[in-house]
Amino acid sequence: MKTREKRGNTMIRIAKESDLPAVAAVYEAILDHEDATGLHYTGWKRGAYPTADTARNIFNAGTLYVGVDEDGTVWGSMNLNGVQLPEYKNGGWSIPAEDDQVAVIHTLTIHPDRAGQGLARQMVAFAEDTARSQGKTVMRFDTGVGNAVSNHLYPTIGYRFAGTVDTFFMGYVHCPLNLYEKKL
Repeated sequence: MKTREKRGNTMIRIAKESDLPAVAAVYEAILDHEDATGLHYTGWKRGAYPTADTARNIFNAGTLYVGVDEDGTVWGSMNLNGVQLPEYKNGGWSIPAEDDQVAVIHTLTIHPDRAGQGLARQMVAFAEDTARSQGKTVMRFDTGVGNAVSNHLYPTIGYRFAGTVDTFFMGYVHCPLNLYEKKL
């Protein structure tokens, strides 16, 4: 399985246990940024999702990847697996695939101080390469309808909008999700 990709002075790799506090700190920085700006685009809830326990659970599953600088500073993370939310069955998918052919990105994060540097693009490109190396043929993921940055980014890097589904995110908030897909 591919676990490393270096671009410039950054690298994306499978997370180490020592990365977990930094991953949780990125989650908190995003929530702090949302509070400071009043733009609550993630649909996340402090203390509910994502948390240090979220990072630990993803790490324990072996699907937590981190973006790091040369000095080891974690600037982002993602959960890359094949788990499709139940709501995905209502998606308008145009690329047919069996469940075991689908890779899914969850909880893609970039520290707010690093926004606008192309790091999310790097994370998605890494996820695509990793999924291909695992024999996956389709990448799917979702983002909140109100997440303007993500909803702008994904079509610009080749993802097709596959509809909007309703969800009760993590059991605490109604959050319609936009679905995206790409053939790998």
